[in-house]
Parts: sequence; structure tokens; C-alpha cells
Amino acid sequence: MRHLFFDLDRTLWDFDKNSELALRQLFDELGLQEQITSFDEFHEDYKQTNSLLWKEYGLGKLTKEVLRNLRFEKTLNNFNVHDPDTIQQMSDGYVEVSPRQTSLFPGAIETLRELQHDGYNMHIITNGFKEVQFVKLENSQLHHFFDVILCSEDVGVNKPDERIFHYALKSANAHPHQSVMIGDDYEIDVAGAHRVGMHGIHFDPAHQFPDEDRGRIRSLTELPEILPWILRTI
Repeated sequence: MRHLFFDLDRTLWDFDKNSELALRQLFDELGLQEQITSFDEFHEDYKQTNSLLWKEYGLGKLTKEVLRNLRFEKTLNNFNVHDPDTIQQMSDGYVEVSPRQTSLFPGAIETLRELQHDGYNMHIITNGFKEVQFVKLENSQLHHFFDVILCSEDVGVNKPDERIFHYALKSANAHPHQSVMIGDDYEIDVAGAHRVGMHGIHFDPAHQFPDEDRGRIRSLTELPEILPWILRTI
């Protein structure tokens, strides 16, 4: 049996687009344009702050509860917005609004249908927060494609920790050499999978890495063609 394990954010679900849509909505609803002259400046500051805090969360230095509020507290403070109610409303609103956005990468649904038709067993391994990841999957009509949906919180460690991959393989009753991890972060998704004997495919739609690696794709629609080559040893 051939098993595909997908990352969710920035691999199937277009995190950056959906996040910006949610932030722009909240920015307008909370009247932040009266205190911050440019949404684009706010958005860039937030992305940098959020990225740094997620790295700390991944290393176990922050809890998700602290991360959720601190990213907005730090960002808004940088624009001299210190009101606790505004910070809390932004934090709560983002968790509510963001996962209900439905932008996917081009070809996501069509590719998953083709892979399902080809007989692949498909699963999700994500470092995202459990309660919002399931909302994303359901609202984007992705949920029914996957047998095992594993969030890092279920295991207590984040990718690329080997334990989350072992847990996923066991849950899916999958052998590493018959399994492929597909994700946008080479170190977290691909290198992490390689360390437990899985195959890996790096999804790089922004062309941030060279073309030489045959295990790298720019579009999800390339998957049905590249998978037989990746799994050729089976």
C-alpha cells in the first residue's frame, strides 16, 4: 500500500493568502486604520513577528496560548497601539476568521482526486493548532480525502521530530519505504521524513530552491507524474 502524507499550511491550504484576508478584515473591523496608516506596513511587521514566535513555539519555548496573543501584542505595540481589548479582539478574531478562509493552491482539489483515483492512501501531518486545522480542512472541502489527520499536539512534538513521523506511520499502518511526505518546508517536512526512512517531495511554488532536485515540484499538479518515480523502488 502506498501512502502520501501532506503538510497542510503552505502546501495545500494557501496560508499566506488566507492569513492576509483575515488580517485585513480584522484591521478594518477594529478601526485600526485610524491608528495605523498602512495595512501593508502592519502586515509585514506581523509576518516577521509571527515567524520568529513560531520558531520559538517549535522549539518548545512558548505555549500556543502565549503565542496567539503575543504576536499581536508585539505587532500592535510597534505601532503604538497598547490597548489590551484591541489586542485581545485581534487575537481572538484571527483564530476565528483565518481558518474559515478557503484559498487553496492551484490544482489542489483536482490533484487529490486524481491521486485518490490512483489508489494512494492520503494523510495529513501538520504542526498547526488542532482546533483550527480541522476547520480549515472542512471549510476547504479537503477533509474527506484523508484517512489520518495528525496534528503535532496529538504527539506532543513538532515536525521535524522523528516521533511525529513514527506516530503517523503507525497510525496509518504504513511502511516508511512505501510512504512519501509532501511539504513546503524542506528541513521540517522533507529532511524530517528522510530521517525515518520515508521519501520526501519538496513543494516550492515560489522557486526559492534550485531546479536540480528531482524530488522538488513547483505545482501540485506535478505529483501524479513524479510519484511513480519517487516510489520506483517499491
